[in-house]
Amino acid sequence: MATATGKYIGELRTELKHLASGQSFITDAPVDNNGKGEAFSPTDTVCAALSSCMMTLMGIYATRESIDLKGLTSTITKHMASDPRRISKIEIEFVWPNPKATEQQIELLKKYALTCPVAKSLHPEIEQVVTFNF
Repeated sequence: MATATGKYIGELRTELKHLASGQSFITDAPVDNNGKGEAFSPTDTVCAALSSCMMTLMGIYATRESIDLKGLTSTITKHMASDPRRISKIEIEFVWPNPKATEQQIELLKKYALTCPVAKSLHPEIEQVVTFNF
């Protein structure tokens, strides 16, 4: 069964729809690649998916351990290379002010984040730099 559908809507934009939920979003080519840069680019979505996946895995562990992750945020920085054009590095900084967890739990949260399926699915040449400020 399909997970999503995609449609080219013109002017270097696509619309993607998640079939199970009906939710959708638009991507736009970045300004430095002939686009308007008015929405996530496809490569932006890859980098954002890495952060989202890491937070989701931390959330699974936190739920099981009754840890409240509210306030956890991330800042994502994408680095591009050329020839061929591709993502070369993804930097993610997680900030969790006033964590209410033990040191052991914090280390396990970090471990879970680094083993997320998106991280393990990215090409090994894409450098993943993850910083935890807990």
